[in-house]
Amino acid sequence: MNAGTAGAGTLYLVPAPLDFGCATQAPLQDVLPAATLQTAARLGHWLCENAKSARAYLKRVDSLHPLSTPLQQQQITELPRAVHKKGDHGDSGAARFDARPLLAAALTGNDIGLLSEAGMPAVADPGAGVVRAAHALGLRVAPLVGPVSLLLALAASGLNGQHFAFVGYLPQDAQARAQRIKELEGVALRTDQTQIFIETPYRNAALWQALLQTLQAHTRLALAHGLTLPDAHIQSRLVREWRGQATPPDNRTPAVFALGR
Repeated sequence: MNAGTAGAGTLYLVPAPLDFGCATQAPLQDVLPAATLQTAARLGHWLCENAKSARAYLKRVDSLHPLSTPLQQQQITELPRAVHKKGDHGDSGAARFDARPLLAAALTGNDIGLLSEAGMPAVADPGAGVVRAAHALGLRVAPLVGPVSLLLALAASGLNGQHFAFVGYLPQDAQARAQRIKELEGVALRTDQTQIFIETPYRNAALWQALLQTLQAHTRLALAHGLTLPDAHIQSRLVREWRGQATPPDNRTPAVFALGR
């Protein structure tokens, strides 16, 4: 955590519960520490993926720790849609997203919260460009404690937690997806580096079928969905064992997939 410029505000990275889009919600106090909730309650400026989701989150916070700024007066700004869909790291030759204008309120002394729809912002979610801009402006950056689905899934997988990579989403095209699965498996088996990836929930079943069809029988495959919820499902098996009980993940619940040896 950097010291920050005197008189300027802090950019807080505020985690959200992992129940976005799920049929049930976890009690907020069960998945977020009181200190995180108290910090969120006192903020009045937000950068987020979706303003509607951000307001819903703040309503849940308010039920436990009253907001210092009424919900109607919260300054909530959505990140540009292109940042959600294409990232903000200048991939494919595109210019990197310059988020410095979004942090103007911090330069006048206001603390700002960065919020994603689930988990930790800027990790498998938009926001890295905002963090990068905060550092460029000399602002203090403070990550708060909360759930990170990738690490929860990895810890529960039995796969190598000392050497791993998050590779984002796999291709949608069936042929390209199968090729990518083979590439990731090759890296995992050759180097013992756990490969972690995610998918949009409604594509869970298609990805799961592709994994069972493409992977070698002795490769270990872990599946975790509904993390932190009462009906969480976490299993790790060899592919040949999965093929004997090939129940696909729920097509409505976000899932994390991991493979290795």
